[in-house]
Amino acid sequence: MFHRLGHFVVRRAWWVIAAWVVAMIAIVASAPTVTSQTDESAFLPKHYESIQAAQLQEQAFPSSFTPSALALFERNDGGPLNSEDKAAMAKIVQGLTDKKIEAVEKIIPVGEQTTSKDGKYALAPIAIDKTKQQDPKAFGDVAKHLREEGKALASDTNVKFQLGGAAAQSLDQQEASGSADALIGMATIVLVAIIVGLIFRSILAGILPLLVSLVVAMPTSNGLINHATKAFGLETTPVLSAILIVVVLGVGTDYFLFLAFRYRERLRAGDDRKEAVANAVGRVGEAIASAAGAVTVAFAVLILSSLGMFKALGPALAIAVVVTAFASLTLAPALLAVIPARAVFWPGKKWMREPNDARFAALGRMVQKRPAVVAIASGGVLLALSAGALSYNGTFDLAGSSMPKEKESMVVQDKMINGFSAGAADPTHVYLTNTSGAKLDPGAFESYAAKLGGVPGVAQAAPKPQLSADGVTADFTVMLTHKPDSNEAIDTLTQLREVAHDQVPAGTSAKVGGLTAVYKDINLAMAHDYKLVFPIAGLLILLILALQLRSVVAPWYLMASVGLGFTATLGATTLLFQSIGGETGLMFMLPILIYLFVVAIGTDYNILIIARLREEAREGRSPREAAREALRHGGPTVAAAGFILAASFATFMLAGNVFMLEFGFAMAFGIILAAFVMAMFFTPALTALIGNKAWWPGHGADPGHGAGPAPLADAHGVPEPAGRR
Repeated sequence: MFHRLGHFVVRRAWWVIAAWVVAMIAIVASAPTVTSQTDESAFLPKHYESIQAAQLQEQAFPSSFTPSALALFERNDGGPLNSEDKAAMAKIVQGLTDKKIEAVEKIIPVGEQTTSKDGKYALAPIAIDKTKQQDPKAFGDVAKHLREEGKALASDTNVKFQLGGAAAQSLDQQEASGSADALIGMATIVLVAIIVGLIFRSILAGILPLLVSLVVAMPTSNGLINHATKAFGLETTPVLSAILIVVVLGVGTDYFLFLAFRYRERLRAGDDRKEAVANAVGRVGEAIASAAGAVTVAFAVLILSSLGMFKALGPALAIAVVVTAFASLTLAPALLAVIPARAVFWPGKKWMREPNDARFAALGRMVQKRPAVVAIASGGVLLALSAGALSYNGTFDLAGSSMPKEKESMVVQDKMINGFSAGAADPTHVYLTNTSGAKLDPGAFESYAAKLGGVPGVAQAAPKPQLSADGVTADFTVMLTHKPDSNEAIDTLTQLREVAHDQVPAGTSAKVGGLTAVYKDINLAMAHDYKLVFPIAGLLILLILALQLRSVVAPWYLMASVGLGFTATLGATTLLFQSIGGETGLMFMLPILIYLFVVAIGTDYNILIIARLREEAREGRSPREAAREALRHGGPTVAAAGFILAASFATFMLAGNVFMLEFGFAMAFGIILAAFVMAMFFTPALTALIGNKAWWPGHGADPGHGAGPAPLADAHGVPEPAGRR
């Protein structure tokens, strides 16, 4: 199949290139515009209690709101606020209201309940149009306008105005990450161009993967994703664009290297340019297709996730991988077919001279002679690192992990913790409803509030709740002792829900909502996903490997290797940042991100090596000889691809915040493990130990057997002589 595809592309190379250009322009030009969703609660299914509570709030208290921003007031000298200061604060709030800032719906004046007990701090909650929250740029722009106007109004008073809350955090995050994002993107592109260029000692070879991936595959993928999002009513997330670049460039560079190394190998074997391209596609096409299939499945199965963010990411990334793989199997070979080989590898002068590859040949001989030792040593490294995953602790403090502490929204957050309870920024709400539709009995409110306030971790529960217009629903505001996004607050929320449900007055029911409740439900949703999504993805990848290798043995230890790579990566990151770095936990989404990049993309290297092992076995070599030759020929490809992708991910560590530091390290280290431990040692050593049984019940080790691929043909359709294979 793939040798026929190679010859088709070679014969019609200019038509293939033209078809890609026309298709890309048509897809991009016709793609609809889609809006990203940033509200965490919007990504949870409706059966979760936090979502039901939010819906109840909208119905019973249409005029109430959860503040999107918080104006914090304090005296410039740090003393208690006096009557003159209170008049100044009222004037500032009125002045902001009179400005009629776009999207600002309401600013609540400072009151007794929003003044700290020591009298040093006061808050003015601000409501912002919810539609603006779906666009981080627009959300941040509202905060910027509020911050500038507020400081101007306070400039001639003794009061300091500072802006915190979600909108201010969005603004500060954009400012903190804006230059870092540009730096990461540029560093990644430059790294790929330079490293690929150095590997092949060529300028054009460093540009070609960028041309295929970023210039053609990336906009085509974006257009198709927008079409699919619109057609099937899918959600989208603002993190998609950043992740998409890494995925397309990562897999695109990998697949280009798989092809380019084999293309150069065929040129050295004596093929002419077009013959070499066709035979390279025929030899490596199945490995690229299988690798892309495994990655696509890993991404696509995320559509089963309970969390909308990952449900949105899954299909989008799957589309991107399919497009990139198809471009790698058609557009990249077409470009190689029309560009003279000397130009592809210019200015290098020794590209036709096959080096001894002494290092990889030595590694191959080591695996050949001592496969048991190599398997135990590499497996032992993975197991030892995996032990660190046992102490993994997830945290939801995205703002604190992704921004410097001196940013204004972080300063406001710290002052609120000192002046109020840590949960004052985003209180929890308990909604009590009469199940019969009659009015609630106010006489039961005080005792119910006392029971809520008695939960460990609750700082205060308002004894006088807000009543709905019909008197059927009451809103009890509960302030927690800890920050809303902390694990301690989530643990408190668990107990609070139990008390709220168990202690309701007769004939009523309770729903607990708020940001902490949303995080609690995200925790529950992720636990559900770990039990459902990962096993299904594993089984589907197992099936792809079985079909590629015509074996039921090899896929099992390949999947075991991938699983160990996942736990080892999580374990190493946990040890470095929690045990050594002293962080309270890692971002809650890190395990999913490791799954997305390390497991899905890292599987490419295992597939490339196992495909080469099978090919060498089909040439008639013994299992140990096949391991030696697979590392000698496939090792440089895996090493180059793994190093480039790891270096690309490492650029995220330049962002200057904890989350990106953790993310960059985890991805880079995981890819290094996948390429240099799993694919280079663990997989070939195990295959050498298991022997030809690894291919059972197929005949992968039998040369010329019907289960193997058809003999490759030359450019004129004549089967390639055995001696040239």
